Amino acid sequence: MGAFLSSCSEGTNNEVFGHGNRNNFSLSKEESLFAGSVLFPTAHCCFRIAHQDLGRREMVKRKSSRGDFVFSADRLIRLVVEEGLNQLPYTECTVTTPTGHKYEGVRFEKGNCGVSIMRSGEAMEQGLRDCCRSIRIGKILIQSDEETQRAKVYYAKFPPDIYRRKVLLMYPILSTGNTVIEAVKVLVEHGVQPSVIILLSLFSTPHGAKSIIQEFPEITILTTEVHPVAPTHFGQKYFGTD
Repeated sequence: MGAFLSSCSEGTNNEVFGHGNRNNFSLSKEESLFAGSVLFPTAHCCFRIAHQDLGRREMVKRKSSRGDFVFSADRLIRLVVEEGLNQLPYTECTVTTPTGHKYEGVRFEKGNCGVSIMRSGEAMEQGLRDCCRSIRIGKILIQSDEETQRAKVYYAKFPPDIYRRKVLLMYPILSTGNTVIEAVKVLVEHGVQPSVIILLSLFSTPHGAKSIIQEFPEITILTTEVHPVAPTHFGQKYFGTD
């Protein structure tokens, strides 16, 4: 079973809740945004968003200067990326400090990569590289067909051994979920199992999250907020093309 991890929408507290039992998380949190629902029957607390970051989240959602918008968006991206990295498998290791002392630590297992859904997903690439300088990043270009209005894949380039890797899929806004569903289908065609895909997003609608999880129940979704209205202007504002 996959997991859904998100901060609660307005009117609830500031914790982040999720669905599933990935990485042995504890279950059943009654206050969860999705507690008791058919889609999210079990929930757990994952991490807490600081008040200053809640303010930055509102800065991204509402009217603001591009400088403030990008600054706040980059902070949210960093939070989601770091939580995504927390979901990756690791092994214990012994680290020798500069003073010669031994320290029992952990390190990531080999075989991770990022994939951004162009173009707005590219805004999240630097946040991932800031945490993992040498990580490989693939790209997918998906646009709506002018005649059918259905999501269509125009370009995809991945590391050749992506079928062996855990994938951090980056797309900041989940509105209908159609674009992400098509992206995951492409990854599956390249041999990637949905259970090793972690979707990193900033904002999601309940419909978008539901659509993705119904199509791929083993996928993990990380987002800062689930709300009926998602800021669809993100890509244009971030890249200055609004």
